[in-house]
Amino acid sequence: MPRPLLLAAPALFLLLWSVGFPIAKIGVQHAGPFTLLALRYGIAVLVLLPLLPILKPEFPKGRAAWHIAVVGFLIQVAYFGLCYLAFQSGVSAGGVAIIVCLQPILVSLIAPRMVGETVGRARWLGLALGLTGAVTVILARSGISHEPPLGILAAIGGLVGMTAATLYEKRFGTDSHPVPANLIQYAVGAAFTLPLAFLAEGMQADWTPALFGTLAYLVLGNSMVAITLPLAMIRAGEVARVSALFYLVPPLAALSAWPMLGEAMPPLAWAGMALAGIGVALARR
Repeated sequence: MPRPLLLAAPALFLLLWSVGFPIAKIGVQHAGPFTLLALRYGIAVLVLLPLLPILKPEFPKGRAAWHIAVVGFLIQVAYFGLCYLAFQSGVSAGGVAIIVCLQPILVSLIAPRMVGETVGRARWLGLALGLTGAVTVILARSGISHEPPLGILAAIGGLVGMTAATLYEKRFGTDSHPVPANLIQYAVGAAFTLPLAFLAEGMQADWTPALFGTLAYLVLGNSMVAITLPLAMIRAGEVARVSALFYLVPPLAALSAWPMLGEAMPPLAWAGMALAGIGVALARR
């Protein structure tokens, strides 16, 4: 990844990833979670395929292709599939976001043994402040105390999937061209979600402008850009520092949900957002 794009990647990733929470929440109101994902991945594959003869990128082979497929399953099927199920069950966008933001804690606990990184005191302090700020934002806005238990379990499963993908990418990931790498990931996602969409949901969808707009954002913003950026950042830097960015996702997701879903941000939430920002700055030093 070019140096200027790498420097801008954290801010761009945070914006695209955070807005994806309320947009996905809107999406599952018009289609089942697996139907929405199958459409998303199918469209993404159709968009990427014509680029292969034009760009003629080197296609990953052997173990490299296998590693990309594994990361694709963990992110596209496990993470997104379980998070979308949590949305459908009634868990709020903020509730899912605050659970997923626990990922840096899991990564920092596991990373030293798995990928040989060390986590110093300053970074632990940053992780703690980031978690405290993120929790403050979400609890001040809505809270997660009355969320459906099965939905909470699904969100926790999504957290485990993303944590596993982050650590796996750090240990086995290779620097591959984004077009074939994304094509492999979305082909894997479609291969798993399409049968589930037909069997569990009958591939039913409410074909409205809202659904088409949701799919457009999920394909272009999330599938084409937001997924590529953290994997590139992981390969370029330490995995615990990259994962610390997820602490800013819940506050920004709550902020974007304000105009999109009518969920206002109380004053205490703004203080929590500032605390999360300080925590991320410390963790990324």
